[in-house]
Amino acid sequence: MRHFDLALPHGITLACRAAGTPGAPRVMLLHGFPEAAFVWDGVMALLAPHADCVAPNLLGYPGSSAPTDVAAYRPRRLVADVAAAIAALGGPLDLLVAHDWGGALAWNLAAAQPGLMKRLLIVNAPHPATFLRELRESPAQQAASAYMNFLCRPDAELLLAEDDFARLWPFFGSAAWLTDGLRAQYRAAWSNAGRGLTGPLNYYRASPLRPPSGPNDSVQTLLLPDEAVTVQVPTTVLWGEADVALLPGLLDGLERWVPNLQVQRVADAGHWIVHEQPTRVAGLIRELLT
Repeated sequence: MRHFDLALPHGITLACRAAGTPGAPRVMLLHGFPEAAFVWDGVMALLAPHADCVAPNLLGYPGSSAPTDVAAYRPRRLVADVAAAIAALGGPLDLLVAHDWGGALAWNLAAAQPGLMKRLLIVNAPHPATFLRELRESPAQQAASAYMNFLCRPDAELLLAEDDFARLWPFFGSAAWLTDGLRAQYRAAWSNAGRGLTGPLNYYRASPLRPPSGPNDSVQTLLLPDEAVTVQVPTTVLWGEADVALLPGLLDGLERWVPNLQVQRVADAGHWIVHEQPTRVAGLIRELLT
């Protein structure tokens, strides 16, 4: 595993992890919350003989720039960071892989700048149009996403840090994969060299997509024009169906906005499929690169 800081032209620096073979197909992997780039280590190790992989810590995460202004975490700015990172690393990717919040950025990037990638692989991350629909219309998804409103509280970082992050560990469920070594990596990421979780939580605070708190909530009138969210890039969605936060209904009708789509459903995996089944994830990436 190699580590380096990637300085972007607009003053942002992203701490990156990388592995693989120079000259091989180029892959970028984007993490979610409450993760960091290390979650891709096992997948990148499996891919190293076949691909040139890089996984950046996104804005606000360990080692990367962490502005305090919530506006810096608006989706458009975060997507611009990823676009600039791809350009700084040599241009269009063979494959962009993204999970959770990384997936939210990848969906938007693929819609706005499809020339930056040949293919897209989304892992348990809802498309913005289906997420908006389900947040408005599905009581089950509203309940499953209720935690998002908690994460927007001004004291959320303090509450989450209490008692060795006692409120965060349950995000992972029973998590047989959560070894002592991974726990240590998560603790270090959440402590973030003393910066804590403010940066990661600002993604939620800056996003317009969260469960409505009442009939006049802004999500009820939010408009996402089809032309702004339609993805023409060949796209594969890998979905652990035991995900308790992002329900399978988010896949319904997805082909309206992603016409070149393949969906692989995994009944025996949940939201953390990257940890649960890294061999499956790496194998699918290899297939998409051939």
